[in-house]
Amino acid sequence: MAPDPVHWSYHLFSTVFLLGDLTIRVGLSVRVIMRRRPYPITLAWLVVILLLPFAGSFIYLLLGENRLSDKRTARIMNSIAHYQHWLQTLRGRPPVQWRHLNPECAPLQQQAEALAGIPALAGNALELINRPEDIIRAIIDDIDQARSTCHLQFYIWEPGGMVDEVMAGLLQATKRGVRCRLLLDAIGSRDFLRSREAAAMRKAGVRIQESLPAGIFSALFARIDIRNHRKIVVIDGRIAYTGSQNMVDPRVFKQDAGVGRWIDLMVRIRGPVVETLAGTFVNDWILDADIRHFRPQSVREDIDTVRRIADLQPSPPTGDIAVQLVPSGPGMTQDAIHSLLLTTIYASRRELVLTTPYFIPDEPLLVALKAAAQRGVNVRIIVPAKNDSLLVEYASRARFEELVDAGVTILQFTDGLLHAKTITVDRDFALVGSVNLDMRSFWINFESTLFVYNTEFTRRLRNLQQQYEDQSVPLDRSTLTNRSGLERFKENLALLIGPLL
Repeated sequence: MAPDPVHWSYHLFSTVFLLGDLTIRVGLSVRVIMRRRPYPITLAWLVVILLLPFAGSFIYLLLGENRLSDKRTARIMNSIAHYQHWLQTLRGRPPVQWRHLNPECAPLQQQAEALAGIPALAGNALELINRPEDIIRAIIDDIDQARSTCHLQFYIWEPGGMVDEVMAGLLQATKRGVRCRLLLDAIGSRDFLRSREAAAMRKAGVRIQESLPAGIFSALFARIDIRNHRKIVVIDGRIAYTGSQNMVDPRVFKQDAGVGRWIDLMVRIRGPVVETLAGTFVNDWILDADIRHFRPQSVREDIDTVRRIADLQPSPPTGDIAVQLVPSGPGMTQDAIHSLLLTTIYASRRELVLTTPYFIPDEPLLVALKAAAQRGVNVRIIVPAKNDSLLVEYASRARFEELVDAGVTILQFTDGLLHAKTITVDRDFALVGSVNLDMRSFWINFESTLFVYNTEFTRRLRNLQQQYEDQSVPLDRSTLTNRSGLERFKENLALLIGPLL
């Protein structure tokens, strides 16, 4: 018995489906190529689009372009004149005296100012705090002494442990008449923002604002994985903190992740650079919150209003350290922190030490690190032995062999998840902040980094890096050589999408 003939509609449907899929793939591939992004990012998206029918195109439309919401873009356009006016006031501060510093610092500072608009400011005092309980205790003590404002900005805020004491301190400060504002990333702090604790704090008068709201509907109009990754605390416009630690207590945070306690550090700051951290917080707040007290009139009047309600004020010199804040992220100078990191690496002459939890360098960064080692610089990279992201761990390993071959020392930290993001150069100047050495921090997230032009602070940070080294195991060439073919395949597969991680 002959089989029934296939209905003509089946052929039509198949043809339309295949032509539609082909049209979408080709169209989006052309769009990716024409955007002229860094080669690894372009290649990674082409792989996703071409290998995953329809799904790859859908993923690209959601995550492939740094699209900010129309509302945020409009607010950026409305506030840019005020932000630029504020930046101009910073240039009137006393200049840094460069003659006693590493000669590489002045041109690096000049490039950072050209990209971010914020100059290096002299006269700061910095305290390096590396024990989580000491970090949180110091923040609590400063909140308890606050008289006018407490501004806290974090990617992750998770109650439990000593974080509960921070929340209690903010409630007490609010009762004293202190204006308390929390700016928290909508994804990183999602559970807390919807919690009973947050509702109780709002009811008590604490202003809590989610940064970069994300949801299924908003994903149609903005890229939902653009996140505010900054960690900033400003008290009374006089004391500030920044670094790598989220508002979590490592003794209770992610205990089931199998990577041990998270190891972080923060810098407590007094002096003129506090104003730049306060200004960064205020600018982020204006872009996300409904500013009822702010009605555009004249730039000068608006700046005066913001200064009054947000404690955005010049701070007197309290030390002798020159510091420069570099905020980075979409909508700002797109490649600012990436360009500055390349300059930092090429500036090294004797020693370059980096710590990062997520290490997925692109080609320019990889070339810079290898070139530094090849010209005799002692390049040392400290990463966690176990990572909370398996894809990141595999993608990182894919780069280790060629780095070791070039003379770079890779050390794997074994006493927890080393989350501190630090760089010291020739024991002369240092970088500390929230930036990981991966494409997400370079191109997608909003980050903040301190460039510290001071040998004494750098010495203290280098001593801390040495403590990390003492708890690390060097990765030797034989371990890399003896990796199985399967392991190498998984590493290289992860590396293909490394620019998207």
